[in-house]
Amino acid sequence: MITPALAVSVAMAALASARAAHAMSLTSPDIQPGARIPDEYTFNGFGCSGKNVSPALSWSGAPEGTKSFALTLYDPDAPTGSGFWHWVMFNIPADVSSLAKGAGDPKSHKAPKGAVQSRNDFGMTGYGGPCPPKGHKPHRYQFTIFAVDTERLDADEHASGALVGFNLNFHTLAKATLTGVWGH
Repeated sequence: MITPALAVSVAMAALASARAAHAMSLTSPDIQPGARIPDEYTFNGFGCSGKNVSPALSWSGAPEGTKSFALTLYDPDAPTGSGFWHWVMFNIPADVSSLAKGAGDPKSHKAPKGAVQSRNDFGMTGYGGPCPPKGHKPHRYQFTIFAVDTERLDADEHASGALVGFNLNFHTLAKATLTGVWGH
C-alpha cells in the first residue's frame, strides 16, 4: 500500500533526479575549482600587476527552454558591503557553450555576436580581473553562468552588475559556478 508519505518521498526523489539530470557545469582549462587563479588573469591596476586577461570558460547541461546565457564574475569578499562585480556579460546566444580566453576585452571581438558586456565595479566595460586590497586574506572569485529564459535581458552596456543580477533573478532557469581564489 502506498501511503501519502511514501508518495511524497517518491515524488521528491523523481524531482531531485530530474534536476540532477539538468545540472549545469562550468569549467575552465585556466582555473581549477578552489585553486589560486593564475596571475595572468588578475587586474592590472589598483596595486595589482596582472595582464587582466579573461580565462577560457565552457559550460554544459543547460535545461530545455534556455534562450540565452549570462556570465558574471563576482567577489563576495570585497570590503564594500555589497561585493564587487568584476565581469558581466549577457545575451550570449543559446547555441554558444564557451568563451575564448580574452573574450572579456571588448576590443578583442572574441565575445559571441550579440553578447553584451556591461560595466564592472572598476568603472569599465568588460573583464576586470581579481585584485583584493593588499593585506586581505585571499578572496573568492565566483564565475557563474546562467541559463536564461529570454533571448535579451532588459539592460545595456551601461548596466551595473546589480541591475543585471536583478534581471537574472526573474529569468534564470539554472546556473553553475566555478570559484577560484586570489590574494597578495
